[in-house]
Amino acid sequence: MSHIVIIGAGLGGVIMAYEMKAKMRPEDTLTVVNLGAVYSFVPSNPWVAIGWRDRKDTSVDLTDIFRQHNIGLRTEGAKRVRPDKNQVELNGGDVLEYDYLIISTGPDLAFDEVPGLGPAANTQSVCHVDHAVEAKKAFDQLVKKPGPVVIGAVQGASCFGPAYEFAFMLDTALRRAGIRDQVPITYVSPEPYVGHLGLDGVGDTKGLLESAMRERHIKWITNARVTNVDPETMHVEQLNEDGTVKAEHDLAFNYAMLLPAFRGVAAVLGIEGLTNPRGFITIDKYQRNAAFPNVFGIGVCVAIPPVGKTALPVGVPKTGFMIESMVTATAENIGALLRGEEPQAVATWNAVCLADFGDEGIAFVAQPQIPPRNVNWSSQGKWVHLAKIGFEKYFLGKVRSGKSETFYENLALDILGIKKLKEIHIEPDE
Repeated sequence: MSHIVIIGAGLGGVIMAYEMKAKMRPEDTLTVVNLGAVYSFVPSNPWVAIGWRDRKDTSVDLTDIFRQHNIGLRTEGAKRVRPDKNQVELNGGDVLEYDYLIISTGPDLAFDEVPGLGPAANTQSVCHVDHAVEAKKAFDQLVKKPGPVVIGAVQGASCFGPAYEFAFMLDTALRRAGIRDQVPITYVSPEPYVGHLGLDGVGDTKGLLESAMRERHIKWITNARVTNVDPETMHVEQLNEDGTVKAEHDLAFNYAMLLPAFRGVAAVLGIEGLTNPRGFITIDKYQRNAAFPNVFGIGVCVAIPPVGKTALPVGVPKTGFMIESMVTATAENIGALLRGEEPQAVATWNAVCLADFGDEGIAFVAQPQIPPRNVNWSSQGKWVHLAKIGFEKYFLGKVRSGKSETFYENLALDILGIKKLKEIHIEPDE
């Protein structure tokens, strides 16, 4: 009999619980540790921030669902991992013993690394549903008092899709409110070019996103280092490719939303052998940590080196399908170990992404996610907006069902019409 513990019940942790449950032996037990019992669908946060969704629309209480599937749930949250003792110390003092540990915590949001950044200071965020709810209040004030807006991400960020989405959704919402002409929008990012996305682009994301920004009168500053944010002014240094300062910008704003850099959570930060200096879990191709082979990492919390050299730190995003492939590989490998076999499953790390603009959007497929790729495709249209809505309903339905299906692969099958995602070949007219 083995006890498997998963830390984190976000996008990766929930599907990890379902897939792990399907691969365990009948005598094994599974416990999920999370701060609270509610799963929130993070991709919907930009919609919450402008009032197109309410938090209850995008959240699921896991208590009864996990109980029905015989999955333990500890809602105190993890205080500290003790991999040398095979223990997880919980907030409150209890200690869980484990045979296998899966870390799926997501990131700590490093707002403190830029003075004045974050919901507790001078900018909004869509990284958490609580932040999105507060951002909606600020959006309501912007509608009452229109003025300049700054949207984007700071140096070290590794998740740029929501920043692009929010800039375009905000444009759509302001046009519908009849005040877009009173709200100049500037996109600010450490990316070396628009559409880099931490992936050195996918297909023609550079051309598609630049064109969309021009059409919607959104200005941009790339290679941008945010030095500090005052209550109504953002201070930005624009760098040359060699890292020297090209220009300085003092951007006045009535509303600002910037994504922060990520780092590892406090429960794992600084554990020698487990994490890199930034606090992300180091893993091998089987999702397993080298120093502690009974510890696995999945999702945003794992360490992945950046794609190429850039003037400013630009991290690699861990997109949904990439996370799902990590989940499937981890479940397969722990299942093998439980049965006395060696791990063999390797995550594919492909990407199928839908970036909603509020009335249209851009989709891209990258196989693998990190270049060079076998498939490097992107497309734009109103169908992307509709597909994103369908995806939200699809994924939340699967979370409520407790099934161990591969959600993103089925998304591709159902929405994108791709018959075999792992061997995908997309023709230009598709």
